[in-house]
Amino acid sequence: MNIYTLLTFLFFVATAVGLWAIFEKSGYKGWMSIVPFYNFYIWLRIIKKPLWWYIFLLIPFINIFVILLMLVEICKCFKKYGLGAQALGVLFPFVYMPYLGFSKKETYLDPDKRPVINKTVVREWVDAIIFAVIAASIIRIFLIEAYTIPTSSMEKTLLVGDYLFVSKINYGPRAPNTPISFPFVHHTLPMTESIKSYVEWITLPYYRFPGFQKIKNMDVVVFNYPDGDTLSTKWQSNASYYQLVRQFGRDAVWNNSSYFGDIIARPVDKRENFIKRCIGLPGDVIQIVDRKVTINGKEENNPGKRQFKYLVYTDGSSINQRNLDKLDITEVVTPRENNCFEITLSESALESLKQFSNVKSIEPEIHPAGSWDPDIFPFDSTYRWNVDNFGPITVPKQGVTVNINSSNICFYRRIIGVFEGNKLEEKDGRIFVNGKESTSYTFKMNYYWMMGDNRHNSADSRYWGFVPEDHIVGKAVFVWLSMDPNKSLFDGKIRFSKLFRIVK
Repeated sequence: MNIYTLLTFLFFVATAVGLWAIFEKSGYKGWMSIVPFYNFYIWLRIIKKPLWWYIFLLIPFINIFVILLMLVEICKCFKKYGLGAQALGVLFPFVYMPYLGFSKKETYLDPDKRPVINKTVVREWVDAIIFAVIAASIIRIFLIEAYTIPTSSMEKTLLVGDYLFVSKINYGPRAPNTPISFPFVHHTLPMTESIKSYVEWITLPYYRFPGFQKIKNMDVVVFNYPDGDTLSTKWQSNASYYQLVRQFGRDAVWNNSSYFGDIIARPVDKRENFIKRCIGLPGDVIQIVDRKVTINGKEENNPGKRQFKYLVYTDGSSINQRNLDKLDITEVVTPRENNCFEITLSESALESLKQFSNVKSIEPEIHPAGSWDPDIFPFDSTYRWNVDNFGPITVPKQGVTVNINSSNICFYRRIIGVFEGNKLEEKDGRIFVNGKESTSYTFKMNYYWMMGDNRHNSADSRYWGFVPEDHIVGKAVFVWLSMDPNKSLFDGKIRFSKLFRIVK
């Protein structure tokens, strides 16, 4: 029995015991409090609230908010009108409900006989603010959250300046690792650079509530940055701590605070949020050959708008900016030569650009096979991979056992030692897991392979490897606003043609 199961059991048992006694004090049979569905009907009668409230009790996660309101009304039935007492009832019902039910000093008062409580203006505002914060927090944690696209890694599927909703309930919401934190803030307090918005003296292990679906190939997914467990406060997620160590050396990163800032750690739910397309599911075999991605031997069927870099040769003249805007081309690099431009193009833009009279030829820019990029996962020269020629690689799957040795441990170091919390040691070509020499390892979690649609401008799994299931935040579902950060309000800042669109 894990800690969540135990805590959930104790929470509901203690609360139910308290409600049994409260039902009896209010004139009903105690056993009615433990009859599923019927107990809420009686509860609504006790607090004298309309029965249409029951509709909201049937809606997942909305019902949490309604139950909190019902707990407040129970407190009022025992003449607990103060904000502190009501907060105790909401936050600690497994303690406060038994107290109200079994204490001889606490007597039930019918809501119709309750005196009218005249609240001060300050109390009215405090109640309204607390109500709004609790309601919004429940929605944000368990239902849906708003995000903004900050980079071009998903263009042209998602644009810089897109405002979208991410569903937590599709894959199931996670219980927060850091339940005590400043509301509506991710990891840093407003108007500060490094003050944490959360406390870690209460942390909870990973748990995901049931969702409506499993992650599918080609879903657009928001997740916590897997390399974000340790980071430089100066570089943040622009360059991972591990990338900086590979480039500059550990001593330099830790001892040069003027350049790197402080080196800090973050829990999973407070790491930066990334958004990419899920290319590989647990157990899938991923390979990239000359930019073409195959999944289990079949070329990907991407519903988005992929982009790649091309070398565009002209007759020596430049390409008119208005024509580029019409084709929605936003990434153009200064000419390498007088007649050569590096331009990032979608398939449709590529075909249109070929028709330009001053364009002589267009060549794909492909990193050749065997050309090793040391910043590409698994960062081992044995595997001479790059962004365009990579793999094959198998995405780890929960329960699957793999052989591990000195030649392939580079794929699994972070999985074994960081994501799954083991002590990993490598000595003289031998591998020790939790002090025991090991030649195999069984995965505890599922993992995913994420890639951006802007394939040559995306920091994704090619650069940091697998995404653990406990890092998954939710599914990107709907863009409600799109604003061009490079334009003014009266010069087409709002992209009206991009509003209210489903993410595919």
